Amino acid sequence: MKVGDTVRRLVIPGATPFAGEEPTGIVVGIIQKKCWRTNMLGVGANWDTIDPEPHGVIMFEGRLITIPETDIEVIS
Repeated sequence: MKVGDTVRRLVIPGATPFAGEEPTGIVVGIIQKKCWRTNMLGVGANWDTIDPEPHGVIMFEGRLITIPETDIEVIS
C-alpha cells in the first residue's frame, strides 16, 4: 500500500461494515498507530504490550478514515 493507491476495506468478521456496497477509496497518507484486536487479545486493552502498526489514511466518499494495513485490499 502506498499513497495514491485505490483500495477497498476487507470484510472483517465483527467489524462495522459500510452501508450498502463496499466503496473504494484513495490512500492519502500512511501513519503508525496502535490497534487493539479484541478478537485475539480480549477486551481488556493493555496498550503498553503492543507496538504501532501501519494504517492507511483513506478517503472514502469525501471523509478520511484510518484503517489498519492488514484490513485493506489494494485494487490498483
